[in-house]
Amino acid sequence: MEDHAQTSPTDAPRGVRLGIDVGLVRVGVAVSDPDGILATPFKTLQRDSKKNSDITVIVRQIVERQVRWAFVGLPRTLRGGESQSTQMALDYAQILADRLQQASVECSVAMLDERLTTVTAHRTLREAGMDGREHRKVVDQVAAVNILQHALDMQKRQGPEVGTPVCAHSATREESDGGTRT
Repeated sequence: MEDHAQTSPTDAPRGVRLGIDVGLVRVGVAVSDPDGILATPFKTLQRDSKKNSDITVIVRQIVERQVRWAFVGLPRTLRGGESQSTQMALDYAQILADRLQQASVECSVAMLDERLTTVTAHRTLREAGMDGREHRKVVDQVAAVNILQHALDMQKRQGPEVGTPVCAHSATREESDGGTRT
C-alpha cells in the first residue's frame, strides 16, 4: 500500500513574502500571510529614484514583518525581451538586495516575470466596477498582488526557490570607505 502523506518539495516553508511592482512614479507592494497562501494589497509608495526613500520603507516593512522572500516584478516585452522598464526593475531589486545586506537582514530577493500584470490589474478593477480615474490609486498594489500570488503558487508547486535570485553586491569595508580601514 502506498503512503500518500509524503512531504513534497512543494511544501514551502513558513514565512511572510512581499510582492513589489516597480513603476516610474509609484511602487505597489503586496504582502502574504506567514503560510504563503494568500497575497493581499499593502501599500502604494511614491517612487523616489534619487533618495530611494521608497526602498527604505520596504526594508523597514521587511524587518517589521520578518519577511523571508521579496519578489520584484520583472517587466518583459510580450516576446520576452527587455525594455527600459526591465532595467529599472533590475536596478531597483539590486538596490533592495544591497540595502538588506547592509542592514544584515536575511531576506531573499528574486525577480519574477510579470508580463501583463498591470493590464490584468486594470481589467480586474474595471470588472469590480471601479471608475478608471480611480485605478491609479490602487493599480500598482493589485499588480503587486498578482506578482506575489504567482510567486506563492510557484512555491507550492516547485519549492521555495522561485524566480531569478538577486545577489547583493558584497562591498568590503575597504571598498565602502574609500580604501582606508577603520
